[in-house]
Amino acid sequence: MTDTVLFDFDGTIMNTNDVILMSWQHTFRILENREEDRDRLIQTFGEPLEDTMRKFFPHVPTDEAIEIYRSFHRDNFGELISLFPGMKELLEEVKRRGFKTGLVTSRLRHTTDQGLEKYGIDHCFDAIVTAEDTDRHKPDPEPVNTALEKLGSKAENAIMLGDTMFDIMCARNAGVKSVLVSWSVAVNAHEDLGETAPDYIIHKPEELLELI
Repeated sequence: MTDTVLFDFDGTIMNTNDVILMSWQHTFRILENREEDRDRLIQTFGEPLEDTMRKFFPHVPTDEAIEIYRSFHRDNFGELISLFPGMKELLEEVKRRGFKTGLVTSRLRHTTDQGLEKYGIDHCFDAIVTAEDTDRHKPDPEPVNTALEKLGSKAENAIMLGDTMFDIMCARNAGVKSVLVSWSVAVNAHEDLGETAPDYIIHKPEELLELI
């Protein structure tokens, strides 16, 4: 029986596509005086930022490249994000039904809190795990395991929503059922999911209620 629901942040609860893409293009303009292909950027969604930076800019100190990205991101985050339609209602209904809830994100705590507070959904989560709370990140199971520990939940009683293969593999590696949300731009970037195929796919937030 499911008693715990875990949510990813970017691309699942919050539409952060514009701020992420614009932050990347800003970084490419600064470091290489050009812009990168949009589809190539989308394919990196969900990947730890440090890993993507090393891949894109192997000859630039990673900390330097990350600060260029994050400075733009911090300055523009609040104005460029929006809550996916139906998500606030879903979160509140899941809480109303008595499920334990957790947020598991590779985002830093500051902007995570900023987004949750802007849309008044911070009260919907019993536990929050950000990039600063774990040594290893998605698809490693540590973020989900950390959330389960905070919630006092067992993996076999939990389900996780996410929008990328990193979310799905993180859930699977932790022994948690996985749900892929189809409203993310990242989903089309990984059409052939193969071994990263989720247990379920939903097309509207309220469809989760049928699974739990």
